[in-house]
Amino acid sequence: MGVTLREIEEKDLERIMRWRMDEDVTRYMNTNPTLTLEGQKVWLQKIRGDRDVRYWLIEVEKEPAGVINLTGLTCPAGDLGWGYYVGERGLRSMKTALSLEMSMYDYAFDTLKKRAVYGDVFSLNRGVIQLHKLCGCEIVEEKKNHVCKEGVWYDVTYMGMTAKRWFHIRDTKKYEHILFPARAEEVGGQFT
Repeated sequence: MGVTLREIEEKDLERIMRWRMDEDVTRYMNTNPTLTLEGQKVWLQKIRGDRDVRYWLIEVEKEPAGVINLTGLTCPAGDLGWGYYVGERGLRSMKTALSLEMSMYDYAFDTLKKRAVYGDVFSLNRGVIQLHKLCGCEIVEEKKNHVCKEGVWYDVTYMGMTAKRWFHIRDTKKYEHILFPARAEEVGGQFT
């Protein structure tokens, strides 16, 4: 398995738009968007200029596969949010998912010097909750009827990993280390 991350480019936008509107991806997300290429171009410019977020294109064996992101980079409390999806069904694997998540913890805590990473999952998405638990993530809170999407209310499970916990359990985990390309201003938690 060769998983790499790179900056999102304009040539990726149609593919990302297709993934993000795919029912297989959106059924576990807070929205079912209707996207346009022009809207995607605006989004790309916005995230490129936003120091608080980072998005990368996930490639598996050099094939575009999905998107991973971090939010809260400038949060003074040292907490990050994160999310990802692999939109190409044929490139999904447990090994890729585990390696992405645990490598993200390495990046968040070793490179960015953050305190904690949090994410939320629709509670009905038991497989992803189990995946996060395999990585060492813990349930922080469960909120009933927290997200309304197209008239249906969904329970949400909030999960988290602290730097202290990750440094304690990391040596017990086996995963392919994936490099998260850092901007110069991010190294060591410095956001200038």
